[in-house]
Amino acid sequence: MTAASTPKGERRRNLLVVAAAELLTEGGFAAVRHRAVAERAGLPLASTTYYFGSLDELIGAAVRHEAEGELAEGRRRLELLSEQPHGTADVIELVLDLLLGTASREGGTESVLLRYERLVGSPRRPALAELMRELAARLHELLGEIFTRSGVEISGDRMFELIALVDGAVVNALIESDPDPRGAARRMLRAQLL
Repeated sequence: MTAASTPKGERRRNLLVVAAAELLTEGGFAAVRHRAVAERAGLPLASTTYYFGSLDELIGAAVRHEAEGELAEGRRRLELLSEQPHGTADVIELVLDLLLGTASREGGTESVLLRYERLVGSPRRPALAELMRELAARLHELLGEIFTRSGVEISGDRMFELIALVDGAVVNALIESDPDPRGAARRMLRAQLL
């Protein structure tokens, strides 16, 4: 029997994962520390090492938790788009939510900067490599489905080009201290899809 195989253990482990995911979103990899996670979860410090073999394992669980939530929300919104009339603007906003995060809707650079720091910094954590590839493949699959159901037939190569254009627009906006990197990405996608 593993530490998290009891209902109480599963609840505690989940509290730690959620706390780590929140910290990751708010402050990047540097914010996810044993003490900070335990405090956020309202659990003893020792619980982080009891339920997770390493900090990398905890960070991996947090990354997966955050990504699973975003993918599920993307699928839910895709179903809503499929059920009602929508325009290219609706599709663009859904794609941007998946690529930049829903917090980017509020404007400003902080949430987008933190997200890109996590994405670009993940290769420094080899334990995340396989997970990041898996999550990227699932994201690309969902994006392909969004475009297909929206009547925008694009090849896999074209989808990668669109993602690269969004990434480039966002990075340039961040470099230039543009207060609206999502707006820069939106303009780039709109120009390519209309």
